[in-house]
Amino acid sequence: MSQTVTEFGVHDIRFPTSEQLDGSDAMNPDPDYSAAYVVLRTDDGAEGHGFCFTIGRGNDVLAAAIEALRPYVIGRPAPRTAADLAALHIELTHDSQLRWLGPEKGVMHMAAGAVINAAWDLAARTAGLPVWEFLAAMTPEELVSLVDFRYLTDALTPAEALEILRAAEPGRAERAARLRAEGYPAYTTSPGWLGYSDTKLVTLAEQAVADGFEQIKLKVGGDLDDDVRRMKLARAAVGPDIRIAVDANQRWDVPDAIRWMTALAPHEPHWIEEPTSPDDILGHAAVRAGQPVKVATGEHGANRVLFKQLLQADAVDFVQIDAARVAGVNENLAILLLAAKYGKPVCPHAGGVGLCELVQHLAMFDYVAVSGTWDDRVIEYVDHLHEHFTDPVVIDSGRYVAPDAPGFSARMRPESIAAHRYPEGPVWQARRTTEEVNS
Repeated sequence: MSQTVTEFGVHDIRFPTSEQLDGSDAMNPDPDYSAAYVVLRTDDGAEGHGFCFTIGRGNDVLAAAIEALRPYVIGRPAPRTAADLAALHIELTHDSQLRWLGPEKGVMHMAAGAVINAAWDLAARTAGLPVWEFLAAMTPEELVSLVDFRYLTDALTPAEALEILRAAEPGRAERAARLRAEGYPAYTTSPGWLGYSDTKLVTLAEQAVADGFEQIKLKVGGDLDDDVRRMKLARAAVGPDIRIAVDANQRWDVPDAIRWMTALAPHEPHWIEEPTSPDDILGHAAVRAGQPVKVATGEHGANRVLFKQLLQADAVDFVQIDAARVAGVNENLAILLLAAKYGKPVCPHAGGVGLCELVQHLAMFDYVAVSGTWDDRVIEYVDHLHEHFTDPVVIDSGRYVAPDAPGFSARMRPESIAAHRYPEGPVWQARRTTEEVNS
């Protein structure tokens, strides 16, 4: 029986995380984690959910951009197959007038990703599978058909992608079974927000180790002496065998990044994340060459072309995809294939609101059907806001438990949407009342 998309709902959802400085870092001192959220509904009642992540102001701009895509979706058959999902991806990212706003970057590209991810959620729900299994059940030929190879063929051709996927076919079932039994390795950023006190950092770092995490992450970039002190405290709290990554969130110019990381290197950071502008490929290469700590980046990578160049320039040691930054599952598949071609581990960015829920599917699919390994790979985990989702992530002994509910784990609870809709939701009404009383 065919389905037709008949409803397209868009919501500006925001959470006041700035009140406790959750998510604070050198570039984002007071984030309010937010989602520009889209719901697709069909004539038989099926739903698909997707969103973009922001940190507050501007979330309404993304919601408006998503709303502008309504005519491309309403009235069309609900996507079910690789061919359907490939066609939707191309239609939303190749429109000549919408591309002028990017092309293939910025608000419009992220909006397209939210709608494309909602379509994947809908298709996987219809198939009765979580997205990671829905993807892993596709043939190599179907997976290659999902990728837009325009601008990539000097680095990755369709034939090479097909070869990578065919090489990973043997053992798919065994890896899927192992994933269900053991879960996927995680690391936690929860101890390391820049606004946290030293006491809170140490307490949360010790708790992370007790909870089974083998890697934590600290935000850096505010003050070098403070960062050295915090790194010493964290290292003393977790011991020599736990990896500590650090994240500058684009804070530095290249010389500053080299100087800063040279100072932190004696405390053995596992990587330095986003040491400079996310668009500066040569800058990342210079940072990688100029100091001893490995380099990770990608959460603000605008599209597959930027990732291609980072890999071609040997500018990165760890590729950090984001489920809601580029144009959805299709473009992230291209990035996973590029990383496999160049032999770089993928360690996804998560946290935010709902990003852990989404990106777990992509990393698990990569393990089962693309790279075939989780060596030196971890998914970021932040213990915030999962209670607002109907299928929240589950962490057990420092590992993501493989989701088994159909879809992309993207559906937010209706009561959470109602409470946190901006600006009319009761959470924001109450906050404004408090601010008025205190002013």
